[in-house]
Amino acid sequence: MTDLEKYGTAVLDGKVAACEKLKREYERLLEDLHHQDRWHFDDDRAHRPIEFIEQFCKQSQGQAGHFLKLELYQKAMLQAAYGFLDDNDHRRYQEVLNIVGRKNGKTTLLSAIQLYMLIADKEGAPECYQIATARDQAMKGFTECVNMVRQSKTIAKHVRKRQSDLYCDVNMGFIKPLASNTNSLDGLNGHCIVIDELAAIKNRDVYDLMKQSMSSRSQPMLWCITTSGFVRESIFDSQYEYAKGVIEGTIKDERFLPIIYELDKRDEWNQPGKWVKANPGLGTIKSKEFLEGCVGKGKSDDTFLPTVLVKDFNLKENADAAWLSWDELANDEKIPEEINFKYAIGGMDAADSIDLNSAKLIGMRPDDPKIYVKSMYWIPQSKLDMTKDRHHPDDVPYDIWESRGLIRVVPGNKVHKRVFLDWFLEMRDKEDIWPLYIGYDPWHIDDSLLSLFCQEFGKSTMIPIRQGAVTLSQPMKDLKADFQAGNIVYDANPIDRWCFANTYVKSDVNGNIQPNKGRSQTKRIDGTASLLDAYTVLLDKREDYLSLI
Repeated sequence: MTDLEKYGTAVLDGKVAACEKLKREYERLLEDLHHQDRWHFDDDRAHRPIEFIEQFCKQSQGQAGHFLKLELYQKAMLQAAYGFLDDNDHRRYQEVLNIVGRKNGKTTLLSAIQLYMLIADKEGAPECYQIATARDQAMKGFTECVNMVRQSKTIAKHVRKRQSDLYCDVNMGFIKPLASNTNSLDGLNGHCIVIDELAAIKNRDVYDLMKQSMSSRSQPMLWCITTSGFVRESIFDSQYEYAKGVIEGTIKDERFLPIIYELDKRDEWNQPGKWVKANPGLGTIKSKEFLEGCVGKGKSDDTFLPTVLVKDFNLKENADAAWLSWDELANDEKIPEEINFKYAIGGMDAADSIDLNSAKLIGMRPDDPKIYVKSMYWIPQSKLDMTKDRHHPDDVPYDIWESRGLIRVVPGNKVHKRVFLDWFLEMRDKEDIWPLYIGYDPWHIDDSLLSLFCQEFGKSTMIPIRQGAVTLSQPMKDLKADFQAGNIVYDANPIDRWCFANTYVKSDVNGNIQPNKGRSQTKRIDGTASLLDAYTVLLDKREDYLSLI
């Protein structure tokens, strides 16, 4: 019986605690193993990387000098990745996404895999790259490779350290560390790409470039092993959703292998028997006692808890001072197509004409506590052009959002605030949604535009919302409560979700709060601001509004 069968059977029989995604993936792998059609399974090829790693690779930390002894879950993953072949005996899988809790030996395993791909994969001049957010992180995995070479006389005969890489004399291949913020990611010919901590990489351009760099290789392999992270709407979130689709069968990609270790439910972090779901190396590679200490600290320190949930259990969370937790804001509910609002309440954020701008319409139905949100965003063309630079602080897919109709690009280098009026007119004239009231920040709407709004919708429609704790504190607290109750339905708009996740809380000495960008002033919270303006008006005009719907 192969290690793939041993571990997969243990997972499906419940002998190993596993999340639902891992169960479904191993169910699919075992099905492929026992009903071989397009892909056949080769025991020798499946075991080759395991044999290489355990025979030649030694640890350089902890039990330094000891040969690596792979755990069953690691062997199963390697056999799945390397054992399935096509009729030309080329590997089926070209990409592996492995999401696993921190300190489960991922960097050591990745380093050993790269040495195997450099030396024993029978590829001519293999280019192997270690990619991380910063060079220091990339060097960590690379240094592990160097130390493994130094501890193996056999490998050291064929691989030598040069100034910036490890070079193999036999096949003229190399392993080289690269940071995601480098300008040297173009023009590569990757055979094995290792991206360590994908969740820390903000710009998906890095992933796309490295993926495309493998196009001329017959058996390339892209390894992404990562914990979850705090950066939302990033390449990690995109890859996670893609992996979820592959596992559930809604996305067909026979070249992509998702192996995900996570808790199924948030409250499982307080159940020690469930911890192995996110930490398959618990008790062997990762200290259970240390994890118990981290969980204990999280129980008594609310600021440390998000780190434990994200890094040890792969739950989605925001930073500790965020206004909403990920569970509170991640509402995937869609607005039913049959809902037609005759009247709604608007809000708009026009604080920055050279950056992101946002408008909202919120509506309710009789005897329904939910608040339904329609959104529109704008950015200038110059902003979209700037974001194509991988070093730009905005690390979100504006171009994809534009193609989906979620954001509109305005020619030039600034957004004229007339776009707000045009959108509300469009909602009125084309979708028959009349804004009874529109909340706005009086500091950022000039008299001429305000006059045009009043001509179209009536003077009583425009409600000034002063930005500050005095005005926004209670509405912000009430809005949070509605998020917690699942009452804010924003059509799963990814820009809304991104803005909500970016929003922090700024408190005064009296406990009054207002939205804030936190430590990073480059974060965008415009979607939160426009929603809060509309919601503040709704609280004040609720009876008038409900009497008309």
